[in-house]
Amino acid sequence: MSFFGNTISNLEKSLDYASLKNQTISNNIANADTPGYKAQQVAFKDVLNSEMNNGFQTKRTDARHIDFGSDTAQQSFRIVSNTNTTYNHNGNNVDIDKEMTELAKNQIYYQGLVDRLNGKFSSLQTVIKGGR
Repeated sequence: MSFFGNTISNLEKSLDYASLKNQTISNNIANADTPGYKAQQVAFKDVLNSEMNNGFQTKRTDARHIDFGSDTAQQSFRIVSNTNTTYNHNGNNVDIDKEMTELAKNQIYYQGLVDRLNGKFSSLQTVIKGGR
């Protein structure tokens, strides 16, 4: 039995996702003027989280498929490149306005996770101190 239930574990995985997304967005912004660079993004967050919360049955038919039954699968996020578009004359497809918007959204998401985690630990601290 986990002391905190799944809350701390889920918050940890969400923080891992937000950190990876922040790194990916930062790389896109840093390479906005690099010829031939293709923007990257962290994939499957919404679908994966929705399915994991609702519970579903999976069957691995290939070793390269994600094993949803293991804890490591829930922590592995994929980074994919969008190679189908080009916004600049040099083959680069980074839309700096979109990246800045995504960065701001991700920072708000990350801060919300940190606040929730702090709230959990604050509640624990109150219990340990006997309600004082």
